[in-house]
Amino acid sequence: MAILKPFKGLRPPAEIAKELASRPYDVLNSAEARIEAEGNQYSLLRITKPELELPLDMDEHAPEVYARAASNFKKFVDNGWLVQDNEEKLYIYAQTMDGRTQYGIVGSAGVDDYLNGVIKKHELTRRDKEEDRMIHVRVTDANIEPVFFAYPAHAEIDKIVDSIVKNQKPVYDFIADEGFGHHFWTIDDKATINRIVEIFASIPATYVADGHHRTAAAALVGAEKRKNNPKHNGTEEYNFFMAVHFPDNQLKIIDYNRVVKDLNGLSHEDFLAKLALVFDIKEVGTEIFKPEKLHQFSMYLGGKWYSLEAKPGTYNDNDPIGVLDVTILSNLVLDQILDIKDLRTSKRIDFIGGIRGLNELKRRVDNGDMAVAFALYAVSMKQLIDIADTGNIMPPKTTWFEPKLRSGLVIHSLE
Repeated sequence: MAILKPFKGLRPPAEIAKELASRPYDVLNSAEARIEAEGNQYSLLRITKPELELPLDMDEHAPEVYARAASNFKKFVDNGWLVQDNEEKLYIYAQTMDGRTQYGIVGSAGVDDYLNGVIKKHELTRRDKEEDRMIHVRVTDANIEPVFFAYPAHAEIDKIVDSIVKNQKPVYDFIADEGFGHHFWTIDDKATINRIVEIFASIPATYVADGHHRTAAAALVGAEKRKNNPKHNGTEEYNFFMAVHFPDNQLKIIDYNRVVKDLNGLSHEDFLAKLALVFDIKEVGTEIFKPEKLHQFSMYLGGKWYSLEAKPGTYNDNDPIGVLDVTILSNLVLDQILDIKDLRTSKRIDFIGGIRGLNELKRRVDNGDMAVAFALYAVSMKQLIDIADTGNIMPPKTTWFEPKLRSGLVIHSLE
């Protein structure tokens, strides 16, 4: 059953919250971070992407970078830009995008839940990326950025959240530069906190939606600290890490699309002929075409958009992995026709989150950077949960959650 624990969050004063809150470390590169943080002394990127303050040729994984993260974190606390709550609390973090709002409970998840499989994942992690975040957790002794979890929606939690949101003024409430709303409340009432914790103790599993590497890093550092503490008793803060838990019925996964550099030596005509063996193909013209259902794909090739529908018998709807459109595309097109065997390492393919729109696919092909683009129908939360529940792993770059959590509205100290 799921662990949820209140904690004494480190939070910014309301007047600087919008300036301090930043996008997650892994959605922008070092150059973009330099631009985004320029002229903003409060930007949390100075802790999560501290190489932006160091010479351009500095390796972002150099010891000096991690040391700067630790010193900047201390500076933020010393300057009063992050202030710790006096009492353990839970928090509500809501996000608004396109008129739709999703409400998450911020609390500490259990390291034991991750190690024992109560927290379920759907992606593989890379050891080098885990180690990068593990070092960051070690040097700051904190979970600076939250991870994004889903849980089976629960009517009583919905009712509690609704009451707080309607009757309590948010401590932070702003629209970020990307146009999405971010709203944050503290849950102060002990009885309410205890009831939410009690309900979570009846929930059989939670799911990593976004932040697999941060989740793994937090849990592995917690396990390290246990091993190195001869007086370990299980109540220490390192036994827990910060997560925002959203009910699964409020979340929406958007499409994650593919562009490919070449046609593996095929002409457009030969490529279309090979596709026709496994897809029903319809040319739909020059206007952008977005897939409208499962097993339908959109393809942009030679200035034209095509509808591709996978033929019956080319996929397995009874297999939680085989039913995925990313699997169908990978097997039938990327592997068998274009000879792209490993999506994680191939330099011939790139991935574009649906938040950037299908115009970005068209642009990448029209400018000659890529030869063909494929847009996919978005994965559903049910598919994600089915895969996690069966112990399967999704193919790379399958899910894109939006909006992204803003980091810095609350931080979890491991002290």
